[in-house]
Amino acid sequence: MKRILLVDFGSTYTKVMAVDLDSETVLGRAQSPTTIDTDIMIGLDKALKNLEQEWEIPCDSFVEKYACSSAAGGLKMAAIGLVPALTLEAARRSALGAGAKVVCSYGFEIDEDVVEEILEKKCDIIMLAGGTDGGNKSVIIHNAGMLAASDISCPILVCGNQNARSKVSRILSEGGKQFYLSENVLPTLDVVNQEPAQCHIRDIFIEHIVKAKGLSNAQEYTGRNIIPTPMATLRAAELLAGGTKGETGIGSLLVVEVGGATTNIHSVINNEPVTSQTIMRGLPESRVKRTVEGDLGIRWNAHTICELAGEERLRDILQGLDSITAEEAEQVDFKAYTNHLYTNVEHVPQNDLEYELDITLAKSAVHTAVSRHAGTVHSEASINGEITIQRGKNLLHTTTLLATGGIFKYGKQPGRVLQSALFDPKEPWSLRPMSPNVLIDKSYIMYGIGLMAVEHPDIAIRMAKRYLIRE
Repeated sequence: MKRILLVDFGSTYTKVMAVDLDSETVLGRAQSPTTIDTDIMIGLDKALKNLEQEWEIPCDSFVEKYACSSAAGGLKMAAIGLVPALTLEAARRSALGAGAKVVCSYGFEIDEDVVEEILEKKCDIIMLAGGTDGGNKSVIIHNAGMLAASDISCPILVCGNQNARSKVSRILSEGGKQFYLSENVLPTLDVVNQEPAQCHIRDIFIEHIVKAKGLSNAQEYTGRNIIPTPMATLRAAELLAGGTKGETGIGSLLVVEVGGATTNIHSVINNEPVTSQTIMRGLPESRVKRTVEGDLGIRWNAHTICELAGEERLRDILQGLDSITAEEAEQVDFKAYTNHLYTNVEHVPQNDLEYELDITLAKSAVHTAVSRHAGTVHSEASINGEITIQRGKNLLHTTTLLATGGIFKYGKQPGRVLQSALFDPKEPWSLRPMSPNVLIDKSYIMYGIGLMAVEHPDIAIRMAKRYLIRE
């Protein structure tokens, strides 16, 4: 038996999973509250003791250990660019694809108020982009000057106009800032160059952020680099979709991850025009894409979901659930209930109505998040008649829809949530999936698949196929 340990240092709980590589099975799972404010190893030690007591798995029996973390807010980044729809969007995509949470983003020239906002957000990294190569230099130079003159102390990743590189470097160096130089995330208007910046983000996370968040002891314990949890999920999605030389993948994939603070969407599918005559607009879409909706968590942001959807819309969703009568739905005070969830984020549904309210909030969050992730189409008049314009990613023919998160692990009939992720004839402009297969991560194994993906890819994909449940 070759046992390995997989750890996820979450914002609330530290979760551990023991896997036997020989039999390709999960031997046991346990968790304990994360102790980021004191010593993160305290929570890990308690989780390991729980694993030993509940599953009789000795803590010293693991031949390999892997870990990811979203503790203390995960990897928080600010993105600064030139035009919001171009260089700023390219910077955001690069940050999200590296497993970061973009907590603030700014276009054009920043000022003192923006610098103050960045300081308040306590960002781990600032991504400074702006201008295609040979294009506008003044904005990125101005923004470098604002950062250099500020009290900001986190690392700055410069990934904008290469023609401004030397001047930006000199400004930041004279300001005493710690900075890194990468290739331009948008070298030309039709090319998004994410990978170099993402490699730098991963290196900065390992070199600086792990230590700053008190994860050094955990990294020493595992003997391997700790990665951001979203990166682990994205790795798992890419592996599951594409497969390996020895194992076939399941094809194009959309992962819906609903949490208490955010709703994350990951897609692995080549972007294609809706028809051969469709005209594509906007930045090119990569095969692997991730978006994070920080206003759509079903606990920390439940009140925001209520504000975005409106009580009438939430009531319509609730009334559409089989177990709720119109009279029961009418009596719900959504504003009061979602405010209660916001102030009691560890609340667990106590009755059937509260379970259905969780489903209602999750359906609304998923509909909005997938709609934001997916592309759109609309018609425009031209001298040759009406033409179809597509912006963003075409998800219509996605093969599989995969759901992960607490609402899918613990909720009742979680598959109902995913109905709101699908194409709706009432919204024909939204390119959401039409008729995908549905998988549910009832075992909460996706982070573990991502952690195993690099060193044990064949085993990881076989275990994913085994433990992900078809709805």
